Amino acid sequence: MRREIQLNGGEITILKAIGLSGSAMGGKFLLDRIEEVEAGEFIDTLDGLLAMGYLLATKVNIKTLEDVERTSFRVNPSYAHDLKDALPWLTAIISGLLAAAALPPFDQTWLIWIALVPLGATILFSGENSRRRWLRDLLLGYVAGLTFFWSCFFWLTTVSALGWFILQFYLALYFAAWGWFCGLMRPRLRKIIARDKWSEMLARAKPDPLPASSPWLSSGHNLFLALCLTAAWVALEWTRGWLMSGFGWNGLGIALHGTWPLIQIAEFTGVAGVTFLVVFCNVILTTTGRRIWEETRSRAMRPHFDLTLTLVGLVAMFLLGVSAAQTRPASRPLHVALVQAAVPRAEKFDIRYKQTIFDKFARLSKIALTSTANTDLLVWPESAMPAPVLEDQETFDFVSQIASSNQVDVLLGTIEEGPHQVYNAALLVSPEKNEPQLYRKVHLVPFGEFVPFRHSFPLFAKIVGDQVPEDFDAGTEFTVFQLSNNRGKVAPLICFEDTIGELTRQFVLRGADFLSNVTNDGWFLRSAGSRQHLANAAFRCVENRRPMVRAANTGVTCVVSEFGRVTQILRDDQGSIFEEGTLIGDVNIATEPRLTFYTQHGELFAKLCTTFAGTILLAKIVFLSRRTGRMV
Repeated sequence: MRREIQLNGGEITILKAIGLSGSAMGGKFLLDRIEEVEAGEFIDTLDGLLAMGYLLATKVNIKTLEDVERTSFRVNPSYAHDLKDALPWLTAIISGLLAAAALPPFDQTWLIWIALVPLGATILFSGENSRRRWLRDLLLGYVAGLTFFWSCFFWLTTVSALGWFILQFYLALYFAAWGWFCGLMRPRLRKIIARDKWSEMLARAKPDPLPASSPWLSSGHNLFLALCLTAAWVALEWTRGWLMSGFGWNGLGIALHGTWPLIQIAEFTGVAGVTFLVVFCNVILTTTGRRIWEETRSRAMRPHFDLTLTLVGLVAMFLLGVSAAQTRPASRPLHVALVQAAVPRAEKFDIRYKQTIFDKFARLSKIALTSTANTDLLVWPESAMPAPVLEDQETFDFVSQIASSNQVDVLLGTIEEGPHQVYNAALLVSPEKNEPQLYRKVHLVPFGEFVPFRHSFPLFAKIVGDQVPEDFDAGTEFTVFQLSNNRGKVAPLICFEDTIGELTRQFVLRGADFLSNVTNDGWFLRSAGSRQHLANAAFRCVENRRPMVRAANTGVTCVVSEFGRVTQILRDDQGSIFEEGTLIGDVNIATEPRLTFYTQHGELFAKLCTTFAGTILLAKIVFLSRRTGRMV
């Protein structure tokens, strides 16, 4: 029966430095392998490992570093097997945590460049003696995926803790598939056989007699492997974005949302290209570490071009991004006023609070419109009013009065209730009292605006409880709103629609000059959900080279440039993004807007990656089946 192993980071570091083979290591060598650490802390950690029986030593009562130097240590053989079994799963968990920490709210962007290294190294370089290595690879990926999605989507617990818990078992399958693919692409090592006795004698005289013919020493092999594994990751992320209605949030490339020079490639590739850059660097770092380790053992260090080419490519992408941001087409300003009312979730749809909500929006709109002259557009959040604007005359009169008395277009979210259908919609009410322009939300959020298989699998409805009592209906037209006096054309994206590249570009193809997003992230209270929403949405601006204005009920209300940079954001005096307030801003509308490569061709890059990865997968399976006489 296996024992439960509970170790902290310092203890794991010491055990890894000594090694799990059971061989003894002198204390002096151990100190050389351990990075600089406070002596007392090191002694305490070492003493703890000895007391728990994980380590065996030739000396007792170790109190100083001098005592350590005069002692030999080795891992207790009775624990070594358990430790070896536990470490791969620990590395999978570490990869998931590193990737999650690179996203909001932590935004430790630098971690995304190494996030997949622990997982990739474990799959590629260990597990030779596993009976079902392919299953081990798949499960390692699954554990990493569970860790990642449970961590970065923890904010879903504000809506449904059970839904949050269950959803990740599905999302983690994409990590699992990548782990399995990594194992499939793992090269098979062969021993070099000496051609004669003289060659054999020379080989035995070297530090590593008869070394394996290692593919990790080949730059070409490492680059091709990185290309295959990266294409597979991009393919899986793209599939996650559309399969079963799709939930493509938080691809690895999203972690670079604040590193604006590196995300400009999205104009051609979408966010998939940014993810490609991140994953490719992770794989090259993994193979480079292995190459350096092997060359150090054989004392045959030599230059390689795989890491060099990767670094050159990364620098080139950075410089091209800087250059792209310096090229601005002729434009004209559009003056916008954004209102964040911060209506509590419990009051938002309660008709008893109608007048209170009217008063709040009237007050905040007056503040916004009197703060600057000649406002072109006033934007309120999703489902701004407690009653349907088009069906409730009092509500419609209130909105129309705001528009006409201030001579400003008002864009807001509302619910449209028909005899048999209900839509989540956006309205543009003009000051001339023309017929309001209406857009019905095309992409509905599963378990947020509808419950998949509600009647076939009632369990799904029970998971979300009373949060989604009835399903919304989906719109079918990508309606672009025309502002008064031809001041611009706006894409009225609702809620999560600004996280979907293929959907957003449809509005731009139909003439949208800029993007707007009305959203109510108040469902997620003050969690990381609203900040992750913004991080994902910023890429739509780069992909289409269109600025965006966002009006949220409880944050994040802001203005995003066509380069994906947040140029203005609503915060209160304490720096909070969740309180009520107004934001006055300008967006630059191109006088001659152009269509980007992404706008014209959509997710072509992701589809090419999918085709390439699928071809490699098929070829690999055919090759292995012919070699072994059975399908893998």
